[in-house]
Amino acid sequence: MTSSPSPRIALVTGASRGIGRALALELARDGVHVVALARTQGALEELDDEIRGLGGEATLVPCDLADFDALDRLGAALFTRWGKLDIFVGNGGVLGPLSPLAHVDPKDWDRVVAVNVTANWRLIRSLDPLLRASGAGRVVFITSGAAHRATMKPFWGPYAISKAALEAMARTYAAETASDGVTAMLANPGPLRTRMRAQAMPGEDPMTLRTPEEFAKKCLALLTPQWRESARLYDFPTDRLMDFRAPA
Repeated sequence: MTSSPSPRIALVTGASRGIGRALALELARDGVHVVALARTQGALEELDDEIRGLGGEATLVPCDLADFDALDRLGAALFTRWGKLDIFVGNGGVLGPLSPLAHVDPKDWDRVVAVNVTANWRLIRSLDPLLRASGAGRVVFITSGAAHRATMKPFWGPYAISKAALEAMARTYAAETASDGVTAMLANPGPLRTRMRAQAMPGEDPMTLRTPEEFAKKCLALLTPQWRESARLYDFPTDRLMDFRAPA
């Protein structure tokens, strides 16, 4: 008797809505077991229902990304259950205050850096052995053009700075895993019809924007075992692969 192949396992942060939810569903359609992390239990349960409706399976992790001890425990739990992790999508993030830098409250600054930067580092620290054990570990961090347009967009300091730091982290991790079967990519979704976009641009007509589902369908290719590129940025607005630098 031949044993069935082990399923691919993916961790998606910020999975309860927007880009994270769309990516979780797209991965489930591709036969991947999704470990869905988000703060909202009810939204995670709704995602689980939809994944089951697709014939897939999910593991729900209700967790605040700023709970760093919980992120450490997550790596240990994934090791105990599967011994590997095939996909990590670092999507969860917060916009933070749109304010002059000198007016940003320290607690708001700390929250943006904790969720957008430090949480991703803690997850790399926790998940790195599991990604290497996969043999085809695939990592995608969701970034933003705001990381490169700080001089043109005043008042976006905490968010833009945190995304620039995330990109530096991705570059470093890509270099460190270049010969270990792990690929590390950035993906810039551009303006999408999400709650964060509505928060940032309250006067914008959301129906003029592309959807997270459209982005997820394109981004899925970066997460397959067949994907070989690393240290690149996928820019969804132009549908182009770039070296790690500012989108055109």
